[in-house]
Amino acid sequence: MGSFLRLFATAFLMVMLIFSNGPSLEARTCESKSHRFKGICVRKSNCAAVCQTEGFHSGHCRGFRRRCYCTKHC
Repeated sequence: MGSFLRLFATAFLMVMLIFSNGPSLEARTCESKSHRFKGICVRKSNCAAVCQTEGFHSGHCRGFRRRCYCTKHC
């Protein structure tokens, strides 16, 4: 009976470790307003192209004033 209980406890611990919310492998996304984009941001592709020249991965239009924001993994 003691060995069964020990085996059950070990198996339960392994399952808890597998399904726990340990360190996540997902990358966080950092965002910054574009310094080089001029005018109103209408197309995401134009914003993304300018952001790539600034060293970012992508960009998108955001807000009421339609500003270009650049994004990258940080």
